[in-house]
Amino acid sequence: MQQNNQFKSGFVSIVGRPNVGKSTFLNHVIGQKIAIMSDKPQTTRNKVQGVLTEDQSQIIFIDTPGIHKPKHKLGEFMLKVSKNALREVEVIMFMINAQQKLGPGDEYVMEMLKGTNTPVFLVINKIDMIHPDELMKKIEEYRNEFDFAEVVPISALEGNNIDTLLTTIKKYLPEGPQYYPADQVTDHPERFIISEMIREKVLHLTRDEVPHSIAVEIEKIARDENDKVRVTASIIVERDSQKGIIIGKRGSMLKDIGIRARKDIENLLGSKVYLELWVKVQKDWRDRASQLKDYGYRDDEY
Repeated sequence: MQQNNQFKSGFVSIVGRPNVGKSTFLNHVIGQKIAIMSDKPQTTRNKVQGVLTEDQSQIIFIDTPGIHKPKHKLGEFMLKVSKNALREVEVIMFMINAQQKLGPGDEYVMEMLKGTNTPVFLVINKIDMIHPDELMKKIEEYRNEFDFAEVVPISALEGNNIDTLLTTIKKYLPEGPQYYPADQVTDHPERFIISEMIREKVLHLTRDEVPHSIAVEIEKIARDENDKVRVTASIIVERDSQKGIIIGKRGSMLKDIGIRARKDIENLLGSKVYLELWVKVQKDWRDRASQLKDYGYRDDEY
């Protein structure tokens, strides 16, 4: 039985193919939005650390970009982030979508994990979407491919079995310090979270018209004398045609993006927000190392 003075802490990486629900899980566990959610693959580009602090433990979750074969420098950066997040952690959560068949993408991830001595959990998400018999077949299929330390089925959206997963993770954590203050839920600065919230709205509203060739640059955040926060941001696209889509007819799309993003930013900051959005074209920015750094994808941080 754990003594009151035994505080446990550690780091947990969440890895998996794109679009299996890693960010949804993280937001549910932390209790607020720190990772953007989209039904498009490749939403998460930087690792996002979410901090869950309880009376006797602190778990620092590292949500990584979905592991995939890179097609440009941005893709190479995302793969490097995912691989680096496997180092020096106590547990690796390999998350899969219960509705998806075991495919080359899963095999690629498991092959990558075979070189680690860290306990690997198979976390099967979206179990609310399949029959229990199918779940048992899926567990057996994956166990035949990899020696998992634990198998935990969950529904990140519904919250099913999340407590069981957290309890199981804590068994693998060593005694350790509290790395972050109890009220801190992420290690990312507000500027990063705000840019991600704006990017999420662009992804939701533009659908397939403007895939992942956008970035968001926060140019200014200032608080006025009435405690209202003024945010100026630029949405970066690669082509003039994409700029037209994001602005929309008579500015309607940009206005809609702004209204929705502002609500999230106000919830984050606890203040009224004035959000000013611009759209800029930077051709082929995803293949230019200098611009990747400008937009927050810094190799030297990983």
